[in-house]
Amino acid sequence: MMNPPENPRNPNSRPPEWAGDGRGISSGVMPGVKGGHDGLPGGRLHNKRRRHPGFSQQQMLDGVRKGDRTVLGRVISMVESNAEHHMDLAQNLLRELLPETGKALRIGITGVPGAGKSTFIDAFGSMLTAQGHKVAVLAVDPSSTMSKGSILGDKTRMETLSRDEKAFIRPSPSGGTLGGVSRKTRETMLICEAAGFDVILIETVGVGQSEAAVRSMTDFFLLLTLTGAGDDLQGIKRGVMENADAIVVNKADGDNLIKAERLGSELGHALHYLKTPTPGWQPSSFLVSAIQKTGLEELWAVLMKFKEVTSGNGELQKRRSAQTIEWMMGMVLEQVQQRFLSQPEVREALPGLKASVSAGELPATTAARDLLKAADKLFSNTNNQPKGSK
Repeated sequence: MMNPPENPRNPNSRPPEWAGDGRGISSGVMPGVKGGHDGLPGGRLHNKRRRHPGFSQQQMLDGVRKGDRTVLGRVISMVESNAEHHMDLAQNLLRELLPETGKALRIGITGVPGAGKSTFIDAFGSMLTAQGHKVAVLAVDPSSTMSKGSILGDKTRMETLSRDEKAFIRPSPSGGTLGGVSRKTRETMLICEAAGFDVILIETVGVGQSEAAVRSMTDFFLLLTLTGAGDDLQGIKRGVMENADAIVVNKADGDNLIKAERLGSELGHALHYLKTPTPGWQPSSFLVSAIQKTGLEELWAVLMKFKEVTSGNGELQKRRSAQTIEWMMGMVLEQVQQRFLSQPEVREALPGLKASVSAGELPATTAARDLLKAADKLFSNTNNQPKGSK
């Protein structure tokens, strides 16, 4: 009987787990290296990623005022964060920067799908920066209702403007909010104004009448359309047209020019039959070609006329004051809802009421009243607490 071959493995190694006693197996598992090797000091595995040193509150304030893009992006990310400590710091920053806001012209831009909103903004914004303006673009992308994800591709479609030193583009997901307007877009707009941007363009998702949401935070509301968009005039929702201070027919060039002129004329006539959203201003339609850069200067002249008219009759300040109050009350209602749904009594009653309504055993109105009764008991107990107690 032949003797088994000697083990050819390195004597410092051990056999693999699958090899049993490892006899006759040449492969082996070496022990890990302790300390350093090749004259190098030893290191730790799984080193934590080194974080960028943070900015102090004063550094953030100074950076925003100087228009530092790194600081500006950091502050906006803090404004968009839902972390409690970020929200507190963001509010402190806004309180300090508030006196330096309100000097920009705020323009909301919406439109039917395929109207070329991003291409239009790229051409329009580039024209403004060439004239010496500083332009901030808050491009709101639609969030998925299932995954809450967002493509955030607007910046890639604004090739010229994204390379412009006088422009700042901030794409942000809508988070499923009304009209695609991000919940923190208002505060981001104020931060950009404090950074010295004198034109704010808010591009939002064209989804119909819910675009009234962007109307509530801008001075001028611009509707972008094009020929062939759902039988032209009928393809535009009445609710959006009623909120528009101007309608722009884009892609008015080449073989499409005659169709664009006809649509512009039809829109102009239709606007005269609608109630104007801004007292003292009559909305009209305009032709623009973002590709050929035509009609852009004429549109800017209209915007300057709008600012002159509404500043003169006090409507601009009145609108902004009303928007701020609406913003405050909206935040109050949002916080009340969150606190209401987080109460133990409400959380306990809600699943059963949902099940009853879903099964058709209970009317929705009755379920809502039952849920509010649970809240009434909660508020009643709170009001009956002795003074000074928590």
